[in-house]
Amino acid sequence: MVHRLAVGSQNIAEQMKPRYTALIRDLPSGERPRERLRELGPAALSSSELVAILLRTGRQGESVLNMSASLVSRSGGLAGLARVSFSELCQVDGISEAKASQVLAALELGRRMVSLHSEDRPVIATPRDVMNLLGADMSTLDQEHLRVICLSTKNEVKAIHQVYVGNVNASIVRVSEIVRPAIRDNCPSIVVVHNHPSGDPTPSPEDAAVTTQIREGAALLDIELLDHIVIGGNSYASMKERGLGF
Repeated sequence: MVHRLAVGSQNIAEQMKPRYTALIRDLPSGERPRERLRELGPAALSSSELVAILLRTGRQGESVLNMSASLVSRSGGLAGLARVSFSELCQVDGISEAKASQVLAALELGRRMVSLHSEDRPVIATPRDVMNLLGADMSTLDQEHLRVICLSTKNEVKAIHQVYVGNVNASIVRVSEIVRPAIRDNCPSIVVVHNHPSGDPTPSPEDAAVTTQIREGAALLDIELLDHIVIGGNSYASMKERGLGF
């Protein structure tokens, strides 16, 4: 059964009531988002850390880091956060109109990046490229999410679609839903990505079964499954490299 998280303003606002946590100024400098970005680059930061930089400050009794982590989680990750309206964000305690504007502007820039002209689109050549593209977002999710990256003939990212939220297993995964975005976008190949909220990316036997099901079904429609990447914490596993489902 797929469980979908409601992202209405009332739900988010109620679920994000302040609780006492250490303030960001109390954290060691190496754990503060801005310092980590400066030292390691933006790709090393989680989605919640990047959102924390946009929000800049937290609210009474709660650091901006905990506040942003709760916002990302309760929204269902970046994909869910991108669907939250300006007015809904402003109803969350601690988020002003200025903060809501900054968050939504950054998400819109990311959305536009995916739709850039082909010469500017990200290219998927290795499993690491997938991790760099989606790892920061999917590693922080508290439910399993399955997404499909639709690629051009040159392996350029044409679109990224979220297909499932909840347990990703063979009993609920339907090949038609996986390949539908590729058919609609006229893409010859796809990469499937899902996360393990436990933080351990080790593929399960069920992951292997799902991969076989998707690969064989997609092939019947002349769509190639290039890989199935499992993300867990700051690590990932390539099903193709491990020979699971391929």
